[in-house]
Amino acid sequence: MTEWTLGDILDAVAGAVPDRTMTVCGDRKRTFAEIASDTRRFANFLADRGFGMHTRREDLANWECGQDRIALIMRNDRYPEVLLGCLKARAIPVNVNHHYTAGEVRDLLDYVGPRGVVYHRSLGPVVAEALDGLDLDLVVVADDGSEEPDIDGAVSLDDAIALGDPDRVIPTSPDDLLMMCTGGTTGRPKGVLWRQSDMYVAAMAGSDHASAEVLRDIARGGGQVWFAVSPLLHAAGVWTALAGVLTGQTVVLYDDRHKFDARTVLETAEREKVFLMTMVGDAFAGPLVGELQANSYDLSGLFVIGTGGAATNPVHKRALLEAIPHATIIDGYGSSETGGMGFGNSRRGSSAETFVPRPGGTVVSADRTRVLAPGDTEIGWAARSSRIPLGYYNDPDATERTFPVIDGVRFAIPGDRATVENDGAIRVLGRDSLVVNTGGEKVFVEEVEDVLRAHPMVADALVVGRASERWGQEVVALVARRSTNGVDEAALLELCKSRLAGFKVPKAVLFVGQIRRLGNGKPDYRWAADRVVVDGDDPDLPTGDGSVRQLSREVGV
Repeated sequence: MTEWTLGDILDAVAGAVPDRTMTVCGDRKRTFAEIASDTRRFANFLADRGFGMHTRREDLANWECGQDRIALIMRNDRYPEVLLGCLKARAIPVNVNHHYTAGEVRDLLDYVGPRGVVYHRSLGPVVAEALDGLDLDLVVVADDGSEEPDIDGAVSLDDAIALGDPDRVIPTSPDDLLMMCTGGTTGRPKGVLWRQSDMYVAAMAGSDHASAEVLRDIARGGGQVWFAVSPLLHAAGVWTALAGVLTGQTVVLYDDRHKFDARTVLETAEREKVFLMTMVGDAFAGPLVGELQANSYDLSGLFVIGTGGAATNPVHKRALLEAIPHATIIDGYGSSETGGMGFGNSRRGSSAETFVPRPGGTVVSADRTRVLAPGDTEIGWAARSSRIPLGYYNDPDATERTFPVIDGVRFAIPGDRATVENDGAIRVLGRDSLVVNTGGEKVFVEEVEDVLRAHPMVADALVVGRASERWGQEVVALVARRSTNGVDEAALLELCKSRLAGFKVPKAVLFVGQIRRLGNGKPDYRWAADRVVVDGDDPDLPTGDGSVRQLSREVGV
């Protein structure tokens, strides 16, 4: 078996199709040869400053890391080349959500423990606040046209690349890691540790190719144009982009210096003659449907629409297929802990409701002791074996829970309840945890509740998800006040905005007289979910002063 690192694959592809465009973002286009060279230079710039691998993989536990981490707080443009440059240096790029507040970024950096940070200039104010007092060896700034001042001591990305040796190739290993930070089943960020070769196979549809010539042959047969509309700061987006470029496709990246705009997406798809486009559930599908119904686009070359990271409303899927009747919608199912576990194909007149498992994809029993056979009616856990992550960074307990050994085989069980159909397809029933998935972003409800409960006039609060045509799910808060004139919805939303990333801020606050709890004192989330659907108070609960108002207001992300 021949395993591969992502940097070696890139170099093989670039050797086969050096002049082919590798990435497009706005008006910036880069060829495979240019990015192969720049990633080598950046890797040597890092290596000359001591970045790399310091402890061999075989000397570490699954949750331990012997390589330097570099946090990427970046927009889409230049993200792939920085990520691949880090990997070529045997340093670990770590995705950091640039929508986070400075406090949230700092919390994640304290957990990850990076030696360096690469950021886009427009994100400078948040990054500077997050880095205050943090001891780093290197800060690199990428130009994105912003007039924000650079952080003191920051090196420009272009200068860093220019300083790197253009010829030296650093030997790497398939055991070298890549970390994906995710909210996961708990919602608190966790760093999922993947061996590079395992991630390539499990998440990028790669294989243990016998030789570099096989990789070069695949690249020569490529040349399609893929459009990764999904943001690269999430696993689904970066995996799509890398799956494309590592097979020789040209990958268009959404220019996320600007907010998502359906017209821009469709104009780009038309101009670049896109063959495949990926998106994140209803947050993207809804606006795209509206724009397609309002205006005409030549999408005759668009044959595949991939969606993942959040559920896509069947109504939106049908509308997309009515507008682009020759296309196929591929619903991808997976997580940062599993890679791509399964897929479902929807075409005009037929919609997939289950997922065909990829190698290793299965369902294990509720007690996690056996693999369920096709047709077994038990509700178990979606799981994957074979090429899976090592574990969670610095968290042996969570590693043991999420990656258990069953009958001598190691599995990844990220937390979705599921059944297995007679034909072996997986039917996913939903997340077992309290995570709200809104527009592809995972929100840990207890984090929002903590902010709300910190207000002196809030007696109690629960946060749950509610179905939304736009976002798939939207965050909604139920709040019990100490008095009806103590605080209003606007004040609570402003409080959340000051402490949380925009996508975590509730779309609505509903006031109730009392939060219902179970006999053991735990919140009754089933009751809460029912209350947000009817937009109101519970007639069976006392309202205190009898004058609690129900307020609801939509807020922008």
